[in-house]
Amino acid sequence: MAKTRELRRRIRSIRKTRQITRTMEMVSTSKLKRASDRVTAARPYARQLGDVIGRLLDPELRERYPLLRRPAAARRAAVVMLTSNRGLAGAFNVNLIKEARALVERLRGQGTEVELHGVGRKGIAYFRFRKEPLASTNTEIGDHGTIDDAGALMQPLQARFERGELDEVYVVYAQFRSAMSTPPGVLKVLPIEPPSAAAHTHGGQHLAPDQDEENGWIANYALSPSAEQILDRLLPLYVRNVMYRALVETAAAEHGARRTAMKSATDNAGDMLDTLSRTYNRARQAQITQEIAEIVGGAAALE
Repeated sequence: MAKTRELRRRIRSIRKTRQITRTMEMVSTSKLKRASDRVTAARPYARQLGDVIGRLLDPELRERYPLLRRPAAARRAAVVMLTSNRGLAGAFNVNLIKEARALVERLRGQGTEVELHGVGRKGIAYFRFRKEPLASTNTEIGDHGTIDDAGALMQPLQARFERGELDEVYVVYAQFRSAMSTPPGVLKVLPIEPPSAAAHTHGGQHLAPDQDEENGWIANYALSPSAEQILDRLLPLYVRNVMYRALVETAAAEHGARRTAMKSATDNAGDMLDTLSRTYNRARQAQITQEIAEIVGGAAALE
């Protein structure tokens, strides 16, 4: 009798757990759609912005902009690590933390002094537990990062880079490939390294060549205002956009990882319920059979 009561308690408990995980799966699915739409909208803009900067740059212009400065040896680097504020997302945060640790160890192995900036409670808690000093922390962005949030994260680092206090700035983020694939990745934000494309001048005007891969023709664009004025506006925008893309991809990857984890937990709970239900039915059947046997035996004794 005690065994059947215990089985009933376990079945009730697992049913409640399955309701919770199923609800969380549905919520993550809803959020994933919105987050993936933001990623889809951000990628073409980031790609085109990088292409434009790449077409405008030449060795002469590179010397004029601090954001393009490439030191001979990196003495000091900043690593911005993006994680989530909540758990229940499988190995999502663990993978990001491992990637950040590997990057920090690699840079330190090259003789670079590294400062770590944490965004998200999970990563911050881990490195605080490991007694790893954090230069800054941020837990306010969550999974709704905006371009203003990206600017707030990058502005102080960008200013320090321009003053020469930092030689490199990296961001560790989650790449959103699909709901099932969210591997960690590393972006080198500073110095800026856009896609390369040769820019040249003609007749006193800066001309940016463009290559049509299918037809093989090259088009030249006359720039107004000058390439220098355009780059003055685009370079800071590019830095902010790189961080924004990392934020939206990490948010989408978090929802995808949580949806996958909750679906797996729901399926496992269903399998456990099936097993426990069969075990309960067998135990109950054995108990009823024993009671019937005792009744029959008692009646036979009275005769």
